[in-house]
Amino acid sequence: MELQFGDVQETALIPLAIKASETARPNARIRDLKAKEIIDTLGVDVSKFDPFLSHEGVVARTIMFRESLKRLIARYPEALCINLGCGFDDKFSQVDNGRITWYDVDLPDQIAVRRKVYKDRARCTMLEGSALDGEWTKKLPDSPMTIVVMEGVLEYFSKEKVKTCLNMLCDSFSHGYLLAELHSPFLEKHGSHHDAVKNTNATFGWGTKNGKEYLDLEPRLCFVSEKSYNEEMKKYSIRGKLFAIVGKNINNRLAVFRW
Repeated sequence: MELQFGDVQETALIPLAIKASETARPNARIRDLKAKEIIDTLGVDVSKFDPFLSHEGVVARTIMFRESLKRLIARYPEALCINLGCGFDDKFSQVDNGRITWYDVDLPDQIAVRRKVYKDRARCTMLEGSALDGEWTKKLPDSPMTIVVMEGVLEYFSKEKVKTCLNMLCDSFSHGYLLAELHSPFLEKHGSHHDAVKNTNATFGWGTKNGKEYLDLEPRLCFVSEKSYNEEMKKYSIRGKLFAIVGKNINNRLAVFRW
């Protein structure tokens, strides 16, 4: 299998490698057999993408996004769900209730690579599209409720691009929820030292101290909640607990918005 990526798209290998290695553990906290299959098929050393803190962070965010999604889908069982900037992620398999309509959306080069390892499924379709341009949204069915997931995407955007993305979502869908991964100003400034991303050519964009800063960019948004990955990471190890103390305001967060 030959896979090639752009600079930001290459970061999709980080969660893929971590999910694969966690799945292989005897007491795996998350299981992603497709990720393991892809990594095994690639047959390349991806250990540089799997250091301890990134590993624990990806496990934490996978659990947190999954549980938040399940709660929303329980309230809106026939929602239109969009994994925007999906990379190799397979959230559909984690949360499918047999009724949702799901789209995995990413840039053309990433979707081309994704199609080498995934196929469209009933109610789960891959679609080329940009988080900065809403043209692709015209291909989607109408729905009274839309749930958008952006995991590992907005952290690579400038403030101007974040605004463009938020405006596009609110313009394109009458009602919705956004589950977004946010990062800190510290990471924006010191991203070159990130234990996994430093092994790619990607650079971090605009960081926020609080998700409410997004409301200044798009007044139609309402802030619902925000939770640091520390809350999940500290459950599993002493190092996780220590990082939750030392890096209290540094770790990434899951923020939920509605409009």
